[in-house]
Amino acid sequence: MGFTTMATRVRKEVKLPIVLKSLLRKSISRIALVLCVNTMFAVAGAAQYASPKVGGASTFDAPPDLSGNNSTPTLRRRLGPLAAAPEDFSTLQIAPGFLLSLEVFDTPEYSFSLRVDSNGNVNIPTVGSVHVEGLTLVDAGAKIATGLRDAKILNDPQVNLNIEEYASRDITVLGEVHAPGRIELLAPRHLDDVIAMAGGETQYAGKTIEIRHVGSVTPKTQVVQYSRSADNHKLGEIMVSPGDTVTVNRAGIVYVLGAVTRPGGYLMQEDGELNLTQALALAYGTTMPASVGSMRLIRKLDDGQVMQIPIPYGDIVKGKVPPPRLQAQDVVYVPVSKMKVLLSQGILASAAQAAIYAYH
Repeated sequence: MGFTTMATRVRKEVKLPIVLKSLLRKSISRIALVLCVNTMFAVAGAAQYASPKVGGASTFDAPPDLSGNNSTPTLRRRLGPLAAAPEDFSTLQIAPGFLLSLEVFDTPEYSFSLRVDSNGNVNIPTVGSVHVEGLTLVDAGAKIATGLRDAKILNDPQVNLNIEEYASRDITVLGEVHAPGRIELLAPRHLDDVIAMAGGETQYAGKTIEIRHVGSVTPKTQVVQYSRSADNHKLGEIMVSPGDTVTVNRAGIVYVLGAVTRPGGYLMQEDGELNLTQALALAYGTTMPASVGSMRLIRKLDDGQVMQIPIPYGDIVKGKVPPPRLQAQDVVYVPVSKMKVLLSQGILASAAQAAIYAYH
């Protein structure tokens, strides 16, 4: 029985005052309105929590076909967020431990996963073992297609090969870099890129980099000599492979001792080169009692012997002789002149006595 019929029946059968009849009609109308609103919210909630159709949350139904035929509505997949691939992924070479997914066009029975064994092979049914280590995805797919064709299984197979899991391979960067440690590397990269990935060189880096390659049975060490000048592109010509160890050596040290303002050891930071005048400048020059005419260079030879080389400092200052280039572990010794020490002490003593007499 509807609410309108109920209200009419009450009005006919029940003899109530006009005011009570008006209140009764308003109450019935409000109850009907509340029931309608609750019904609408219930329907909306049921639609919201209804189970999704095939494809889950990533699919949705197309608009229904109103043309009268009984064709099934098609489903369209929503595009997911883009995933960033490493820069060296395009040149990635297959290695043991990789998990590959194989698909052959129009042949679903040849769609399965392949694990690369320790020897770099994958086992394909009816074909056998195929060696794929060191190949890219394109080359490995072509080799598998050739195997299917040679085995008389398919005439013209179109093989699609993808990587589901790859065995992470790292390189180790040590020495004078800002962030030494292990860096994940999928494919060979240039040496300058590797150093940049390690945070770049420190101010104490020298001009020698050692790369320990492990590609062969016996590891080989490659020594790279380079300069920090802007026009030097040698680091961009050398490749570093996964598993290698890169060591950026510290710059060599030259020692300046004797009658200098600040004796000590100084790094050869200018492209790993330092001459005599530059070393003395780093030591803030010679002091007053220095015997610059007896200055000498002490150098340790490869056989362990020590050689002393006289330095013609007077001719170097006058520009007659170029300053000698120093090597790592060289010692520049500036002796002290005893005559200058005695003279300086006598002058200081005389000045002190004169000051005392002037004071009194």
